[in-house]
Amino acid sequence: MRNRWLTVAALALAAVAGALSASTASATDPVTLDPGYVTDDAGVLSGSEKAAVETRLETLTENSSADLFVVLVDEFTSPSDYVQWADTVADNNGLGPEQYLLAIAVEGRNYYISAAAGGPLSDGKLTDVEEKIQPLLAQEDWDGAIILAADEIQGDGGAGAMRNLLVIVGIVVLGLLIWLAVALIRRARRNAEIRRRGAMPEVPDPNDPFSTLTDEQVQSQAGVALVRADDAITSSKEELGFAVAQFGEAATAEFSGAVETAQAKMSEAFDLKQKLDDEVEDTVHDRRAWHIRIIRLCDEVDDVLDANTEAFDALRRLEQNAPQELERVRGERAALQPVLASAGTALAALSATYDAAALATVADNPAQAQERAALADRSIDAAGKAIAEGRSGEAAFAIRTAEQSVAQAAQLVQAITALGGELSALEAQAQALIAELQSDVAAAQQLPDPTGALAAAASATAGQLQQAQAGLSGSPRSPQRVFEALTAANTQIDAAISQGREVVETARREQRMLEQTIGQANSEIRAAREYIETRRGTIGSTARTRLSQAETSLSQALALQASDPRGALASARYALELAQQATSSARADVEAMNPARYENDDWSGSIFGGSSRSNDSGLGGDILGGIIGGLLSGGGGGGGGGSSRGGWRSSGGGGFRSSGFGGGGGSRSSGRSGRSGGGRF
Repeated sequence: MRNRWLTVAALALAAVAGALSASTASATDPVTLDPGYVTDDAGVLSGSEKAAVETRLETLTENSSADLFVVLVDEFTSPSDYVQWADTVADNNGLGPEQYLLAIAVEGRNYYISAAAGGPLSDGKLTDVEEKIQPLLAQEDWDGAIILAADEIQGDGGAGAMRNLLVIVGIVVLGLLIWLAVALIRRARRNAEIRRRGAMPEVPDPNDPFSTLTDEQVQSQAGVALVRADDAITSSKEELGFAVAQFGEAATAEFSGAVETAQAKMSEAFDLKQKLDDEVEDTVHDRRAWHIRIIRLCDEVDDVLDANTEAFDALRRLEQNAPQELERVRGERAALQPVLASAGTALAALSATYDAAALATVADNPAQAQERAALADRSIDAAGKAIAEGRSGEAAFAIRTAEQSVAQAAQLVQAITALGGELSALEAQAQALIAELQSDVAAAQQLPDPTGALAAAASATAGQLQQAQAGLSGSPRSPQRVFEALTAANTQIDAAISQGREVVETARREQRMLEQTIGQANSEIRAAREYIETRRGTIGSTARTRLSQAETSLSQALALQASDPRGALASARYALELAQQATSSARADVEAMNPARYENDDWSGSIFGGSSRSNDSGLGGDILGGIIGGLLSGGGGGGGGGSSRGGWRSSGGGGFRSSGFGGGGGSRSSGRSGRSGGGRF
C-alpha cells in the first residue's frame, strides 16, 4: 500500500513538472545574440553607429579583462522583468564571468547590465556605469550610451588598471634599486670595517677583556708584555743569586723553582713571537690568538715572580728580627706539647668506637705530629746557634722551618678531633636516612605492583636497613660504609616508587580518557541514530552499517572498562570514529537525495510549502527526497549525486574568450548575480 502511494506521488510530481515545462516552452524565448558584440533587434542603430560601437567594444576586449555585449529590443517579455530577461539571455548564450550583457528595451524604457559572480567588475562599479549611461539612454543616444559604458568599464578593468600596475611595478623596481644601492654601500663599509678590525669580534664579550681591542692594539700589548716579563725574570735571577748567598740553597730552593717556571713560560712566549715574525704567512685569526697567548703567558710570569717576591720580603724581615722571632717560635713550640700529649688518647678513644677503615686518614697522625715537633726542636737549636755566630740568613731559614713544623704538628692533632666530630655527624645522618627508608618501604607496599619490581626493591631495602642498624649499633663500626649502603638503597627504592607512582598516574589518566571517550562516543551515536531515524527515507545502508558497528564497539568498551581499560579505550575510540563516519555518510545521502540538486525551479516548494533549496529536514526534504531519490537511483539511499550546477559557460566552443558564448546546448542553471541595478530611463 505504501509503495502504491509513493508511486502515485511520483507520477503526480512528474505530471506537474511536465506541465511547468510545457508552459515555459510556450513562452517567447529570449533572443539569441548575433555574431559580434551588438544585437540590434530594435533597429535603432544606423550602419555607421553599429560599426563604431563594434569597433569600440573590440578595443575594450583587447585592452581590459572584460567583454561587453549589447542587445537592443523593443520590450522585455517572457520574462518581463528586465533583470530576469537580461540574465536569461546571458545564461542561454553562455556568457562567462568576464563577459557582461547590456540589455536595453528602447520602447519599454528599461535597461540592465547582467553580470555573473566572480567577474572583474564590482557591483558598485556596474551600478556606477548604469547611472552614467542613463541620461544618454533617456535622450535615445544609443551608441553614445554604449560607448560611454565601454569607456567606464575599461577605465576600471583595462588600460587604467594596467597603467596603475605599471606605476606600481615602477615604484617597486625603483625601491629595489635603492635597496640594492644601500646594500652595496653598507657591504662596502662593512668590508672596510672588517679589514680595519681584522679578527676582532664584532660583538664584545664581557668575559673576554681582549674583545674590545683591535688586532693592532693586541699586537702592541703583546710586545710591551714580552719586554716587561723578560726584565722581571732578569731581576728575579739577580735577586735569587743574592738570596742563595745570604740564606743558602736550601732556604731558596722554592724560589729557584719559581724562577725556572717563569723561564719556561717565557720561552713559550718567545717561540710564539718567532712564529709571528717568520716568513710563513699566518691568518689574521692565528696572529690575534698568538698575540693574546703571549700577553697571558707574560701575566703568568709576573704572578709567579710576584708571589715569590713576597716570600723573599718576608724572609728578609725574619732575618732582621731573628732573635725576637726565635723567642716567638719557642713559645709556640711549648704550647704544642699538651696538644701532642692528647693526640694518642683521642685516637685511642675513636679506635674503640670505629673500625680501622673509618680512621685510616688519621691513624698515623700522632706519630707524624711528634716528628714535626722534633724537627721544630732541631730547627730552634740551629737558629740559636746561627744567631750566636752572626749567620742571620741561616737563622732566618731555621726559624721559618721551626715555625712551619709547629703549625703542621698542631694541624695533625686537630685532624683527629675533627674526624671524630664528622663520624658522629655521619651516624646521625645515617639514622635519619634509616627513618626515611622505613617510610619509603611502607609507601612502596601501598602502590600497585604488576611486575613485582616494587616488592623486590622493598625487600632489598628492608635487608639494607637491618644491616645498617646492626652496623651502627656495634663496635667497632664504620659510619661511612653504612651511610654509603643506605644512600644506594635510597636511590633504588626512590626509583621504584617513582615508577610505581607513574604507573598509577598513567592508569588514572587512561581511566579519565576512557570515560571521556565513552561519553563522546555515546553522544555521537545518539546524534547519528536520531539523524538517521528522522531521515530514513533518504539514507542508505552505509550510514546504517557504520552506526550498528559503532554501537557494537561501544558495548565492547563498556564490557572491558573494568578488566581491560586500554582495550576498552581502543574500542571506545573505534566506536566514536564509526559514529562520525555514520553521521558523515548519512548527511551525504540526504544532500544527494535533495530535490534541489535535480531541478532549478522551486516546484517542490510550490507544492509542499517551502523551498526545495532549503537544507532543513521536512516532508519535501526527507519523504519526498526518499521517493525521488529512490526512483532516480534505483531505490535505497546513497549512490549518485544530482546534476552539478554549472556557471553560464557552455562546454562547447565559440565566443571571444575561453568562457565565450555559443556552443553546447541544453538547459543551464543561472549563475547570474541577480544584483539590484538598471531600471528605467
